[in-house]
Amino acid sequence: MLLKFAYQDFLEDRKFRNTTDVNIKNYKILLGGFIDYCHELDILNLEEVQTKHVKGYLMQCQSQGNSANTINTKLQRIRAFFNYLVEEKMVKENVSSKVKSQKADVKINVFNDEQINQMLGYYRGLRRREKSYFAYRGYMLILTFLGTGIRRTEIINLKWSDVDMDNLTISVFGKRRKRELVFLTEKLAKELAAYNLFCRRYFDNPSEYVFVNRDNTQMTQNSIMLVFQNLQRKMNFKDVRVSPHTFRHTFCHRLAISGMSAFAIQKMMRHENIAVTMRYVAMWGNELKEQNDKYNPLNNLDI
Repeated sequence: MLLKFAYQDFLEDRKFRNTTDVNIKNYKILLGGFIDYCHELDILNLEEVQTKHVKGYLMQCQSQGNSANTINTKLQRIRAFFNYLVEEKMVKENVSSKVKSQKADVKINVFNDEQINQMLGYYRGLRRREKSYFAYRGYMLILTFLGTGIRRTEIINLKWSDVDMDNLTISVFGKRRKRELVFLTEKLAKELAAYNLFCRRYFDNPSEYVFVNRDNTQMTQNSIMLVFQNLQRKMNFKDVRVSPHTFRHTFCHRLAISGMSAFAIQKMMRHENIAVTMRYVAMWGNELKEQNDKYNPLNNLDI
């Protein structure tokens, strides 16, 4: 079978499985690079691809300056592709399974309290001076990301009908477009209620979506990233990237150092596999030790 047809068939299968548009795009970019590499070597048929070609492609990526994390992500996409081919009996084995992942830096940066206050302060100042929707939206985006840990795609598709103020929950389309419930704190619910009132007064015909562009249309992946790229330039933080996912990591980080159990964190983060959660808990283990040393119940006992 021609490699390009197998690649197209794989993408169609991902769409059939309700893989998000963002992940489809990632497959096209990350896996598509490997397909192009094979074609450059005149490897046109699926059966001609060997383990050495996977290694060769990743070594080329490394020479082009790709980080270990990026290379491992590309390897994951290639493995998923060949796992599909094995399942469909197009090939007998996954030629990428023998390629080892690179040792990567697992450190994930999160926001500290000062950085969070600086970002919120920036939007508070804009709101006082301009009373603009742009300023209020930026402020509420930060509060919602930080208070729920939801993903960028989930916040883009969030509708007011998904927000249950009485039961303090929001309903989101999570990974694989599965409906999931996320808890709200009373503080965030009050902020959302006030923001909803502002939107109804600001726009002649308020949108069904919670967060919209200035022209009252639904936000896109690109428009929300522009918000945070602008904020990144304003803040100029040296040690952390201003992005929706950094807020999600910060949410998880605060849960972990609070002493919450890994099982509870898994449920709050909606990780499908607890192994993912455990990597976060292990990463912040030193901070957990510091928190235990500081707040351990024995500290205040005269023994």
